[in-house]
Amino acid sequence: MMKQNDKYNHFPTKAEDKKSLSVSVKKTASKLTNFINKRRELHVPEDKSLDKIVPGFEDNIVSMRNVKIAYKRGMDERVVVDDFSLDIKRGEIFGLVGESGSGKTTVGRTIMRMIPIKSGEILFNGHRISGKIPRITQRELKSKVQLIFQDPSASLNDRANVDYIISEGIRAFHMYDGEDDRLDKVEKMLQEVGLRPEHLRRYPHEFSGGQRQRIGIARCMIMNPEMVVADEPISALDVSIRAQVLNLIKKFQIEKKMTVLFIAHDLSVVKYISDRIGVIYDGRLVELADANRLFEMPFHPYTKSLLSAVPIPDPREEKNKKIITYDPRMHHYRYDDLPSFYEVEPGHFVRANKAELAKYQKMLAKERRNKK
Repeated sequence: MMKQNDKYNHFPTKAEDKKSLSVSVKKTASKLTNFINKRRELHVPEDKSLDKIVPGFEDNIVSMRNVKIAYKRGMDERVVVDDFSLDIKRGEIFGLVGESGSGKTTVGRTIMRMIPIKSGEILFNGHRISGKIPRITQRELKSKVQLIFQDPSASLNDRANVDYIISEGIRAFHMYDGEDDRLDKVEKMLQEVGLRPEHLRRYPHEFSGGQRQRIGIARCMIMNPEMVVADEPISALDVSIRAQVLNLIKKFQIEKKMTVLFIAHDLSVVKYISDRIGVIYDGRLVELADANRLFEMPFHPYTKSLLSAVPIPDPREEKNKKIITYDPRMHHYRYDDLPSFYEVEPGHFVRANKAELAKYQKMLAKERRNKK
């Protein structure tokens, strides 16, 4: 009887504890390994690198499909961009113009994932970059899409010198071989934007507004991005140096064969630098065409309103010109004839209903007859 009780009153020693724990861990590890191996056999992971262009997206670097962006404050929700669709071609400078508060900056920041979208889809090289994406894809996107800020004073760290500011990106992504290579890259980029190597040890407050914007451009271009979002890069600069900054952006775009989304509210500036122009009003794209064609034959009343506000160098013509005021109520849309985005002619799109579309087609036919 005592021997049977000893069997139940026996406590395992430390050696027995370690042995049983080791056996249990080995069994669990074996089961987990078998499970992972079976999963690997069933699923081969795809190469989701943004470097690999998805077939069918060779021409477009960015595609936005029915994007809706809204800001929420408590229980209230304000939609700032609605049903926005746009294709930005690879290697072009696309100008996006509109009045203040139209949503153009919001569109640019959404491409960079600085603002989340409520619905729709954004593609980069054919890969989805909206919504939840892998962390490695998000990190890769940061190096491929860069931003030139509107205010050069607020976008630079006053406590950091120029050397640190320009090389901050390549340090984060380890895009250099040793300290000498890093310094060489920074000095070359500084010279390309029109500054001297002795400026490396200086701080932002020691520079003018135009020089600060050049530092911001250098910080952006040293990353060798595929796309740059230029958010009104000359609006805070003097008129005398705006052309210099525009020529600098154009120079980098040609040399690096990159894509630029140029955001502005001045159509004359956008015409000078852009290949195509999109006009945005109240969060919707109302017209899209080649830069020269948009000035030759504007269709939408809002586009005509923006063009009428462009200053004319001749004071006599400026005095006599007629300013067109746009009122969205002038369209008189009905529930059975709502507006949509139509292609009036190859490459020229306009937001209109069927009645307005017929009117624009008559205008186009008249222009063709006059040319003959």
